[in-house]
Amino acid sequence: MPRWRDAANQLTVIEKSKSAQSDEIMNTVHSYREIARDLSVARYIAPDGKLTRYLEQVYARYYRALYRKPGSLWQEIKDLVLVDAPAITKSLSQQILSVTTLFILSGLAGWWLISTYPELASLFASEDMINGVNRGELWTDDILNVLPSSLLAISILTNNVAVTLFAMCLGIFYGLGTIYIIAMNGLMLGGIFAMTAQHNLAGRLFEFVIAHGIVELSVICIAGAIGVFLGTSIARPGNRTRAQSFHVASIKSAKLIFVCALFLVGAGLIEGYISPNPDYSLSFKVSVGILYMVIFVATLSGMPRRLLSRDQKV
Repeated sequence: MPRWRDAANQLTVIEKSKSAQSDEIMNTVHSYREIARDLSVARYIAPDGKLTRYLEQVYARYYRALYRKPGSLWQEIKDLVLVDAPAITKSLSQQILSVTTLFILSGLAGWWLISTYPELASLFASEDMINGVNRGELWTDDILNVLPSSLLAISILTNNVAVTLFAMCLGIFYGLGTIYIIAMNGLMLGGIFAMTAQHNLAGRLFEFVIAHGIVELSVICIAGAIGVFLGTSIARPGNRTRAQSFHVASIKSAKLIFVCALFLVGAGLIEGYISPNPDYSLSFKVSVGILYMVIFVATLSGMPRRLLSRDQKV
């Protein structure tokens, strides 16, 4: 009926708005009562009918809209980081494990490929990179002479976010695009380390990567897991339509990828200011990488929330 469609459209406006006028609130309350009355009739006449299920969905939305707690931007971000992201990460644990395994195996395959066939290094590295390694030089050696740390951090952050979003968004191709991106990144990383190891430069490359790379690669794997999750939501929607299943999956994905993007900001700053700086020792860079990874894992595992809950009980 047009009246129910109008009520649903009105509800959508209320849900998206941060504030509402008094007349809008009163109209919502009035519509809520009408939907409740119509739902009771529908349940009596056709308890399992499509109309009943539709009205139940609208009724539930009205209930959440009217009885939701007042919030603020800070509170929403806090809930996102402390509550939503850990819960979503836990629900995607199987996908994260699978994608991480694929990345590691791809890295090992890339190492074996270039170690066995060094002439294939051009598949993963540019000619300038290969020529520099042949001369005993890394492309990261003079990076601070080319760009100041601030511009380098911004450039790296932009690239990292683009790769992460690319790995996630390719999941719409039933997850196959994401699997390809993860596998290629693993092959590339393993191949480049094998190439530098042949010229005794792998240690210096490790020193450059370790401070930022652990979290950076972890975020890419999580983005890959999200891509697989999105692909699965389309391939196997369950009781929902494909559009509904993808909509629900994309909302969950956006929440987790936002939190991961915050950590990419930190990784970009580390890669711009610490990783290429020869004044910092290897032990310091390793400590930074491990500490940042511990913070990353603790956040996505929900540890800050548990600690806060424990303090409040005490």
